[in-house]
Amino acid sequence: MTTEDRLATVDDLLARPFPSEERTVPARGTWEGYHSSGQRHHMCVLKASRDFWDDRSEDVVEAAEEEIAAAFEALATALTSRWGGPEVVDLRPYLENEIPAPEPISELCQLSGEMFVWHPGAGRWVALAVGQADSEFPILLLAAVGERSLL
Repeated sequence: MTTEDRLATVDDLLARPFPSEERTVPARGTWEGYHSSGQRHHMCVLKASRDFWDDRSEDVVEAAEEEIAAAFEALATALTSRWGGPEVVDLRPYLENEIPAPEPISELCQLSGEMFVWHPGAGRWVALAVGQADSEFPILLLAAVGERSLL
């Protein structure tokens, strides 16, 4: 998937209505294409590295981190050119709070420590985050769209 493809996916998420609940799990062995939606949000995996079950060597992990970081930077640059600089939101307080965070923030804070948020209007926000469930799992580039009231 190219930066233009990822940007088109973000545009689709932004334009799509929020369903009551929906989840798409891609074929076994890949995270790209994972998608979850709810009454006030959408979230999807735009890019995933390989997993690290068999090889956690520094070279392999570093190459994967650099690949995901480059995809993040390219997409963040495109979104910034549209909507201005992002707000950086610390997700750790949501993880530590006794009151469960609303989706997609709950899912994002399980994977990442922060997200970059843009406010394109129409009562919604768009976020990008890089995360990883655990050291053996792939590194993920995530996009989320939510109602403004969720932040």
